[in-house]
Amino acid sequence: MAKDPKDSRIMEYKDTISQLNMTIRSQNELIDSLRQTIASNNEAMAVLNEKVDYLTKKLFGTSSEKSKNVEGQLSLFNEAEQEASPAGEQAEEGIVREHARRAKSTHADIFKGVPARDEVIPLSEEQRYCAECGAEMEAIGKEFVRREFRFTPARGEVINIYRETAKCPVCSTAPAMAEAVRFAKAHVPEALIPHSYASASAVAWTMYQKYANSMPLYRQEQDWKQMGVILSRATLANWILYCAGNYFSPLYGYFRRELIKRQFLMADETRVQVLKEPERNSETDSFMWLFRTGEDGLPPIILYRYTQTRAGLNAADFLKGFKGYLETDCYQGYNGLPDVKRCCCWAHLRRYFVEAVPKGKELDYGNPAAQGVQYCNKLFEYERQSHEKGHSHEQRKEYRIQKEMPVLDAFWEWVSQQSPKKGTRFEKAVNYAQNHREQFMTYLEDGRCSFSNNLSENSIRPFTVGRRNWLFSDTPKGADASAMVYTMVEMAKAHNLNIYKYLKYLLEHLPETRMADSELSRLAPWNPEVIGRCSGTM
Repeated sequence: MAKDPKDSRIMEYKDTISQLNMTIRSQNELIDSLRQTIASNNEAMAVLNEKVDYLTKKLFGTSSEKSKNVEGQLSLFNEAEQEASPAGEQAEEGIVREHARRAKSTHADIFKGVPARDEVIPLSEEQRYCAECGAEMEAIGKEFVRREFRFTPARGEVINIYRETAKCPVCSTAPAMAEAVRFAKAHVPEALIPHSYASASAVAWTMYQKYANSMPLYRQEQDWKQMGVILSRATLANWILYCAGNYFSPLYGYFRRELIKRQFLMADETRVQVLKEPERNSETDSFMWLFRTGEDGLPPIILYRYTQTRAGLNAADFLKGFKGYLETDCYQGYNGLPDVKRCCCWAHLRRYFVEAVPKGKELDYGNPAAQGVQYCNKLFEYERQSHEKGHSHEQRKEYRIQKEMPVLDAFWEWVSQQSPKKGTRFEKAVNYAQNHREQFMTYLEDGRCSFSNNLSENSIRPFTVGRRNWLFSDTPKGADASAMVYTMVEMAKAHNLNIYKYLKYLLEHLPETRMADSELSRLAPWNPEVIGRCSGTM
């Protein structure tokens, strides 16, 4: 029986429809795939744009992390605190500080500690006689005209040191005593550096210029030449190496022994390039560490230390014997320190959120990263209030539990609810907070613990500023010497001493390894005699 042509056409149509449906499904799958690709590319582009904005801000934007608050925005998350706080305290804490205009400095403030003298401009010979009658004028006083600040450039002088000698006139004239003539010679202090013309003042000035003023030795060499002195940078470097190794090293060891007696310390580290390290490439990074005390009411101690690597063993070795709390960033190298409880810096966490805020969204409190910044701001505000109220360590601990704990509870609840896009800076901020939550909460245990590591960052900043000028150390010995001199400079600054005077004082009194700690303590910047001798201007 012949096949009906109509049925054949129907079959062809069905096949065509089936093929078209397959084509449509294939096209739909392709469209879905392309949509996913576009969405993925858009996400990747958003991440890249965020990186571009971040790097642009780093290169050309302000380095300040201060944020602007819109009135009322902090109440987004402080409901629990408001419910728990008495009405009277609410009113006090709710006051927004007005911008205080800095008082204009007076001449007395500007030139405090600078020697002053009067200079009277005399009348000319013509002015001493009356222009009308020719009578001689009578002096009636002086009139103030203006005040000037004059500068006398530094100058050096060469001192030829002799010592007086004498002999006994009796012994020298007696025949029987001719072979035993008695002589006397004045005692002369040992030279600062054997067979060198270096003095305490010259070496102290060299150290002051390099480590306090960030002036590299090649520029000091040029500066000395302007004063008529030919001092090579190699000579200046040798002065620093010798004096740091022989005279500062004993005092440095004493400071370290005093440091580890404390119960709360802070630490930070930064890169330094050392050219001639054994078995290492000259471009390999080495590290300068900063260890210091906190705000425990005792004299501050600040120590630098150079090491070839950033390994946590270096910190463990330096802090051997220390038992207490250590404030740092969240670098894992500090985790292996025995008998130490880590406190992570909230300024670092806040910085992560600040860097995650999209460009132009700083005041958009619907943005999650901006919300994270505001949580941190509230905690910093309570810390500021505690300092202004002069709380003791015990009072600060109670104040933190009362005021900051509700904010912390709200913050961690907020963190747990975030679902940041992969690869974004906001994801990094959230992960940073979640991964180190325990260390971010440790500061609540003891009022001596600082909320941030800003003190140690401020102490290591002079080194990073100086590094931009002198770029590298030549040898490990030079890096060690720099660590010791920076230590003495920062110790002087921390105790409000004149840096140059303190360096010169140490080089005049020559600390040595044979000195007991009781003797070395007399050279410490908190010693009353040192304060009296090394305060004020040069």
